[in-house]
Amino acid sequence: MKNQFRDRLSFCATMIEMVVGALILIGCIISGIGLIGTTSIADLLGDAHYLQNRMSDACLILIGAEMLKMINEILKYPDDSAGSIMTTEYVSLRPNMTAEEAIKRIRRVGVDKETIYTCYVTDNNRKLIGMISLRTLMLADDDDVVQDIMETNVISANTLEDQESVAQMFTKYDFSALPVVDQENRLVGIITVDDAIDVLQEETTEDFEKMAAMAPSDKPYLRTGVLETWKSRFPWLLILMLSATLTSMVLTSYENALAACAALTAFIPMLTGTGGNSGTQASVAVIRGLSLGEVEFSDTLRVVWKEVRVAVLCGATLAACNFVKLLVVDRMLLHNEGVTVMVAAVICVTMVFTVLCAKVVGCLLPLLAQRIHLDPAVMASPFISTVVDVVTLLIYFQVARAILQL
Repeated sequence: MKNQFRDRLSFCATMIEMVVGALILIGCIISGIGLIGTTSIADLLGDAHYLQNRMSDACLILIGAEMLKMINEILKYPDDSAGSIMTTEYVSLRPNMTAEEAIKRIRRVGVDKETIYTCYVTDNNRKLIGMISLRTLMLADDDDVVQDIMETNVISANTLEDQESVAQMFTKYDFSALPVVDQENRLVGIITVDDAIDVLQEETTEDFEKMAAMAPSDKPYLRTGVLETWKSRFPWLLILMLSATLTSMVLTSYENALAACAALTAFIPMLTGTGGNSGTQASVAVIRGLSLGEVEFSDTLRVVWKEVRVAVLCGATLAACNFVKLLVVDRMLLHNEGVTVMVAAVICVTMVFTVLCAKVVGCLLPLLAQRIHLDPAVMASPFISTVVDVVTLLIYFQVARAILQL
């Protein structure tokens, strides 16, 4: 249905374009005859620049009939591409214009444009050759030529480039507008900063929903129905619930160890919670780095080495604090006789290895997800917590067997 709609819109746009073009051509011919009949040849040829600019404006008016075709082209771009969010309302200048002529043109056509603060210089084939700000034009002399004062080092986006990466260019370069070109470097539109902010907000919302194990939704919270919200949350909750079966299997396999030392059972939530929190910290930091372009898959070894060192420091300090807490609070103040020095040692050693494994898992999963072209946000808190829970229990009981001889 979508393709049929686009084909019909394309046909209608072409027909309207042909009719409008024919009317404009007839009007130009009539106007030209009237101009020749009422103006002397000397006046027509006396000001070459004026005549050239009028002819240029006439050509631009004819090009304006291409607007409907441009709208049709926008509809053909992929939904997540730069072409789908660009606007064709921009100010274009010619390189041979003077500053005075450029300002006059901005005053004439700028009222309907998305922005006039940045103008783009194109040649006769609409190829982007430079850009110039309104400030530069205002401060230049009237007879300064645009090609002499324009900026030739122009950063642009391709029509098929991902819109999220294009939006990140605004934060990197502090752009107010970004030109969009096609495969032949022809200027086809611009993306303004407000459009980039909308894209970043949508992508951030989508990432948050994925990190919370929810299917992304485009609707505001209060406008989303109960059933629709249930559909977005239930599948992930079901997957996480079934994955927790692994945790149950580990607990079942170590029933004898738990029966021999019941005190170990009370500290399982603390260890799994600490492991999950540690993994979440690492994953969030890496996901943020990936989204901002600060971290790439080639930086995997550097990321892991950093997280290992952080894990050793965090694990050692947490274990030391927990050891004091177990002996002072649990054993002395709460009179929990099951908490011996050996049990406290088991818990603290487990905590060091748990934090280490959790941070390594937390930083690796988002990197691996990006490598296989998955959204790194999927590998966030709920999924990492499930993986870390299983690893924590395995470490816990293996350490208990080694120290307590269970």
